[in-house]
Amino acid sequence: MIKCLIIDDEPLARSIVAEYLMQHPSLTILQECGDGFEGIKAIKQHEPDLIFLDIQMPKINGFEMLELLDQKPGVIFTTAFDNYALKAFETNAIDYLLKPFSQERFDAALKKWQEKRSMESIEKQAAALNEAPAKQPEERARIVVKAGNDIRIIAVQDVLYFEAYDDYVKIHTKDGLFLKKKTMGYYEQTLDPAQFVRVHRSFMMPVAQLTRIEPFEKDSHVALLKNGVRVPLSKAGYTKLRAVLGL
Repeated sequence: MIKCLIIDDEPLARSIVAEYLMQHPSLTILQECGDGFEGIKAIKQHEPDLIFLDIQMPKINGFEMLELLDQKPGVIFTTAFDNYALKAFETNAIDYLLKPFSQERFDAALKKWQEKRSMESIEKQAAALNEAPAKQPEERARIVVKAGNDIRIIAVQDVLYFEAYDDYVKIHTKDGLFLKKKTMGYYEQTLDPAQFVRVHRSFMMPVAQLTRIEPFEKDSHVALLKNGVRVPLSKAGYTKLRAVLGL
């Protein structure tokens, strides 16, 4: 039995996917979910092999929902908006179905999933998905993190600075420290370079938090932030920061 979930905020869209799946008796629908939070709970509970995922949903979108998962199932995106296609394919999604889609188009997507599954490529898909730069405005303006059993949405303007931490990034905010399983490179590609500068291999900071640049040992420098933290500047980071500041 192949376990499936349908995650879409539109009941009609969920019913169409369910109807098309009736032509594939080897696939079983374990649950239908109306938003990303419900989808996360269902994925953790059922550990599905495949999910049919809408992108634009209330609360958090489909891309953000996937970021919160430690183990990602196979994903076939379903959406009414073709402007999401580029990111979907950049994330190595199995397929991208633009609503309204036919049974034939749906069947073709399933065939692609079965081929990829037989090649054991789901883990590669998940790794690529996790590091694909965000393309949508809401993803550039906020960061969705897990804090224990809760989910927090952090506005980027509330970030004091980023710090690399093994396979994670520490996100320092006025409300505390949060961990995100991303790389510094991801945030460097995603966030506005006029507002956030990678000033060191292990640090990235918002220009708005800078109070002054101070000399340090020999020819090095540190950035003094509004909260009193001193962030080291590499030579390249110092040059980039000065360029953004117009110095």
